[in-house]
Amino acid sequence: MALSFHKKYLDLVWVTSGLLIEFVYNLYYLQRYLRNPDSTVMGIENNDKRAWVDSVMQMKLEQRTVAVNVIAASTTAATFLSAVSLTLCSLIGTWIANPFGSRIFQGMDPETASIKYISILACFVLAFAFFLQSARHFIHASYLISTNGSSVHADDVKTVVIRGGEFWALGLRAIYFAMTLLLWFFGPIPMFVSSAILSALLFHHDIHSIPLKRRPPLKIKIKNLVVSGSGVQGGEM
Repeated sequence: MALSFHKKYLDLVWVTSGLLIEFVYNLYYLQRYLRNPDSTVMGIENNDKRAWVDSVMQMKLEQRTVAVNVIAASTTAATFLSAVSLTLCSLIGTWIANPFGSRIFQGMDPETASIKYISILACFVLAFAFFLQSARHFIHASYLISTNGSSVHADDVKTVVIRGGEFWALGLRAIYFAMTLLLWFFGPIPMFVSSAILSALLFHHDIHSIPLKRRPPLKIKIKNLVVSGSGVQGGEM
């Protein structure tokens, strides 16, 4: 009885702390993305997507084949990850229903085992839904891009492409949560350590790996000449 209480205490402290670290970081990142998107990787990527859409919409309709292929590749990737998430849900359910899996869970507290099972399934189901929504937006973007430019506004295409990327990011976050919860089967301490390491890696990727902004070309005036990144022009001292 004392050992069972000790295990529940470890789960309560370490698992709760690990989940709290992940939730707090993701909420902080969401707040930063909404208020100051240019300070996050997703915000920088969105700026690149807007520039890409602007260049694509200036092309003639018959020249947009490469852009449609890019959207098709994104749709395929989102569809593949949604299928993987659904397959993992089925495999986890089959493994739990298997007698071998039932014998493993006999050594655990039934309530704790149920929480682990439901939490992992919820993460993969959410990932499945997010990736489906991402694929839906990318498919919509392919329709818009392959439509005559005079009938579609570039801002509409930007919104759809960015929404597809946001749902893609949410699906990846759900899979990250599922990975840390899977380590909970090995104990609460591995789950807490993996949550802390994952949050640190995401913080480095989301904020500190932002590419340097492009600097404007330097202009140097030398003897009535202006030397710039675009060429040499006449000028005054």
